[in-house]
Amino acid sequence: MGAIFRHELRNYFHSLTAYVFGAFLLAVVGLGSVLYNLQAAVSNFEFVLSFASIIFVVIVPILTMRTLAEERRQRTDQLLYSLPITTTQVVLGKYFALLVVYLIPLAVVSLYPLLFSQFGEVYLPTSYGSLFAFFMMGAALLAVGMFLSSLTDNQGFAAGIGIAAILLNYYSVSLAEYTSSTAMGSLIALYVIALLLGVVIHNLTRNENLAYGVTLVLIAALSVAYFVNSSAFEGLPDIMTKLSLFRQFNSFVNGAFDLTAIVYYVSVMGFFLFLSVQSMEKRRYN
Repeated sequence: MGAIFRHELRNYFHSLTAYVFGAFLLAVVGLGSVLYNLQAAVSNFEFVLSFASIIFVVIVPILTMRTLAEERRQRTDQLLYSLPITTTQVVLGKYFALLVVYLIPLAVVSLYPLLFSQFGEVYLPTSYGSLFAFFMMGAALLAVGMFLSSLTDNQGFAAGIGIAAILLNYYSVSLAEYTSSTAMGSLIALYVIALLLGVVIHNLTRNENLAYGVTLVLIAALSVAYFVNSSAFEGLPDIMTKLSLFRQFNSFVNGAFDLTAIVYYVSVMGFFLFLSVQSMEKRRYN
């Protein structure tokens, strides 16, 4: 795993990927600091992190799109399978390299509250608690992006799907306000999601039978579940709100250290890293 980690880290810094990622992140955080901490004279650095969270929509796909997709495109993933390490170690080695690239600009950002505290009152526990949550949220999104990269050999497509997925999660709270809370409204929304999932599967696998099969099975399962217990479909807006990674971050911005949010971030990380391992294992046996 150490060899994979060093190899990935070297690749990131021998290309522009790590530098573009860090530059985007520092530029947006710097802009937020100017707008909130300097011009508006607001001492809450956590507001800057909340403002900067939208940048994940761009920088996470940039960083993760080549992680596994490039291996598949160049057929070097077959070399990885021949190494005396497990697929889990390969995925973890690549993921830890992503985290290091992510931590470097955050180390610079961590100096901002200390700097601003020299010129005014800054509540450091809330600032650094929010910075920790910012790191955890980014780590969870990196795991999602890594899984999406494992599904295709096209970096551009992996980046496009990543942007769409993160953007949907970012605006899920706003979209929940326009989603019907009735059982029938929730059922229709889930039908639409099933159709979109079928489109994604078709684009990733180029297998029409698989795409149609998954879509029809999901629609049939949702229809049966609705007629058996329609009340279970009520409250879809609440589910959309609770699944938002960005909403969980708001608790820290409001001054509360939410342990539930940390557990949720760790669960998302573990789940999507597990899916990445399974995706690679499937390709190995195919």
